[in-house]
Amino acid sequence: MQWLLALLSGLFAGGAAVWVGLWIRNRKNQVTLERARLRAETLLKEAETRSELTIKEAEVKAKEVLAEARGEAEREIRELKREFASLEHKLQERETTLEKRVEVFERRESEIGRREQNLREREAMLEEKERERQKLIDEAQRKLESVAGLTAHEAKRLLLDEMIDQARHDAAKHIRLIEEEAREEADRRAKRVVAIAIERLAGDFVAERTVSALTLPSDDMKGRIIGREGRNIRAIEAATGVDIIVDDTPETVVISCHNPIRREIARVALERLISDGRIHPGRIEEVVRKAEQEVEAAVREAGQRALIELGVHGVHLELVKLLGMLKYRYSYGQNALAHSIETAFICGAMAAELGLNERQARRAGLLHDIGKALTHEVEGSHALIGAEMARKFGESAKIVNAIAAHHEEVKAETILAPLVDAADALSAARPGARRETIESYVKRVEELEQIAKSFAGVEKCFAMQAGRELRIMVEPGKVSDDESALLAREVARRIENEMTYPGQVRVTVIRETRASEIAR
Repeated sequence: MQWLLALLSGLFAGGAAVWVGLWIRNRKNQVTLERARLRAETLLKEAETRSELTIKEAEVKAKEVLAEARGEAEREIRELKREFASLEHKLQERETTLEKRVEVFERRESEIGRREQNLREREAMLEEKERERQKLIDEAQRKLESVAGLTAHEAKRLLLDEMIDQARHDAAKHIRLIEEEAREEADRRAKRVVAIAIERLAGDFVAERTVSALTLPSDDMKGRIIGREGRNIRAIEAATGVDIIVDDTPETVVISCHNPIRREIARVALERLISDGRIHPGRIEEVVRKAEQEVEAAVREAGQRALIELGVHGVHLELVKLLGMLKYRYSYGQNALAHSIETAFICGAMAAELGLNERQARRAGLLHDIGKALTHEVEGSHALIGAEMARKFGESAKIVNAIAAHHEEVKAETILAPLVDAADALSAARPGARRETIESYVKRVEELEQIAKSFAGVEKCFAMQAGRELRIMVEPGKVSDDESALLAREVARRIENEMTYPGQVRVTVIRETRASEIAR
């Protein structure tokens, strides 16, 4: 019984254990299934969420693509519309242009038609006039032959003379027009005149005005000036900028240079070296420096003396220096400083007669040629160079214009400019002032007047401004206005071919008709 109870309890305990084990296993499976279900739900929700997001993103991208495509399509449509509008505008413009051209062509066609009609009418009128002219000529010829008793040959001769006179008259008119059109030839002619003047005067001018002869105490001094292997003469030439010519001339050396200031410095330095006796490169440089100072002082003194002589004050020191440099400058044999002083006196006298400022006129006359002091260093006309210097150093606008205009290179702005021009011409044209004797001056004036009187119709002629101008008075009944121009041209050609003269000669023909009556 006990073993039965034990068996039953054992079976019961074993069954209970099996049941418990099955329940636990079933419970675990339920938990696992629950977890799997929850995970599946979670994954399903995540998948749904992702799919929704993907769908939304796809929709957004589709909308963006659609919007971009729509914008691109709208832009293309706008571009096409603009192109169509532009093409339409161009077509309208071309249409308008074509319409205008058509109108212009129609007007031109009508105008050409009117002109053709006018030409036909004129042609008919000309033919009629030609017939009338021929009738008049025939009638005049018959009358001439009957009244004058002339033959046809004689009548032709008279007609030919009339035609020659008419041709001369027409030629005079054309000459006046041609001379106006041929102004560009003036530069070439001016250069030719300058070249001729240089050929005539260069030899004498160079020999007299570009060299200075220095007397030596003995011929032995030439060797000392040259120095060992020529070092002394090279040092002198380098320091002064001149050429020293040592030749066979006894007891003389020649200083050659176009710049008169440098030539004077070299002359003073050589005199100092010869009197001192110590001639070597170091001493040469020292003496040349002292000579430059001495010449500069002499230049300033000459300029100050000219200002004091004329009573001109307040001139800049640089202008005083330029004025003094004219002491060593010559123009056609006339000293430039003496010429400037003389011009200043003449200009002041004319200003006083006209009631103008005499001091200002003297100032302008004195400074009118200061540009010549710089023509060796500065390129250009001395009048323009001098005007620029005067402007630079504080001279008034009137003085500057008078200096610049005294050779008519610029327009005169005040009465002072022609006064300076006239005074300059009077000083330069004075017989004997510029390498010219009274005999040659009188001879040239007589030749000018003889050439003018040799032409028909000339009543009187006068040589003026020292032979620089020839004024011819003609008989108005024999010489017309147009023939006056032809006469002036022919006289000028005769003077050019037959005479020798410096510079130029102006030929002026004056024709005057006077009528008078007495009232009783």
